[in-house]
Amino acid sequence: METLTNATTTENKWIALVQQLGQEFAARTSDYDRTDTFVKENYDALKKHQFLSAMIPEALGGGGITHADMCTILKEMAHYDSSTALALSMHQHLLAANIWKCQHGKGGEQVLQKVAEQQLVLVSTGARDWLESNGKMEKVAGGYLVTAQKHFASQSTVGDILVTSAPYEHPEEGWQVLHFPVPMKAEGVSSLDNWYTMGMRGTGSHTVNLEKVFVPESAIVLRRPQGTYHMFWNVVLTVALPLIMSVYVGIAEKAVQITLMNLRKNTPQKPHSSYLVGEMNNALTTAQVVLQDMIRITNNFDFSPTDENGHAMLSRKTIVANATILAVEKSMEAVGGQSYFRSMDLERLFRDVRAGVFHPLPEKAQLHFTGEFLLQPET
Repeated sequence: METLTNATTTENKWIALVQQLGQEFAARTSDYDRTDTFVKENYDALKKHQFLSAMIPEALGGGGITHADMCTILKEMAHYDSSTALALSMHQHLLAANIWKCQHGKGGEQVLQKVAEQQLVLVSTGARDWLESNGKMEKVAGGYLVTAQKHFASQSTVGDILVTSAPYEHPEEGWQVLHFPVPMKAEGVSSLDNWYTMGMRGTGSHTVNLEKVFVPESAIVLRRPQGTYHMFWNVVLTVALPLIMSVYVGIAEKAVQITLMNLRKNTPQKPHSSYLVGEMNNALTTAQVVLQDMIRITNNFDFSPTDENGHAMLSRKTIVANATILAVEKSMEAVGGQSYFRSMDLERLFRDVRAGVFHPLPEKAQLHFTGEFLLQPET
């Protein structure tokens, strides 16, 4: 086990590398944003420096950094380019679920070793699937034929393995959701060119189309009842949401930095500026504090997959998403009309930060889900 000093040194090494690469990322950000293209050059750099395997245990060929360290890395990376940080968080949260499984004796080692050896990019489709999933599965000899369209598949244009699910009507057991990986180069798999959005334009979150893709029976890693909450989500939400929301806190931090730097140069200040800056700071502080509590709950993979943890993450995700949006809104209000110009970058951060509300669960769905959970009779 690392000492505190060694752990701090390891984190600082990775943060220094992010800051070094970040200068190049930031220089390319406006072009990727303007042309709606995936941040491929940035990803090439991440692969070269083995960010894709940084969180994998050293014994399995990875960098061995902690979950909390990766949250810090993603937050820092968002200071330079939001899309690169968010795309990387999608890969990292799939790794994180396998790391939790590995550390709790439930498998996952083979996937982690393969990613570390080949610097593979994992593509997630869980955001829209949730409890129901979508598509159809037809039983055939040795497996299934899957037809589906999976939306918001970040980094799909450079992805190696699609981690997804689809509903299947079992003849005796009824409707289930089956989870499985699919090689992105498998016959019938294609990435549609349809990611043209308000923000996060460089994530390459195109729809992945599956047309009668063969999935062998041996590839099925989980079967669960369709439409009901499964313990699986308590693992995924607890490891994934701190990683994802670290990106949005990083966006808000960058907006605050830009705002303070701009206002400090302009004296005298407008009478209301200090109030707006105070509101901006409170919103950012809320996001930072709640994010730290999310990281505390994950506890570097040392947690039990309880319903309480899953629901705690969903509530905190909503709070962080709303607080980061408010922080960026207040930063723009404090700066004034100049913030509307692309050259200041607040305009892009304003667009990018708003994507936070669409990660599971959107606020109204989360409120309903949490309310129903809290109103269950005590056992």
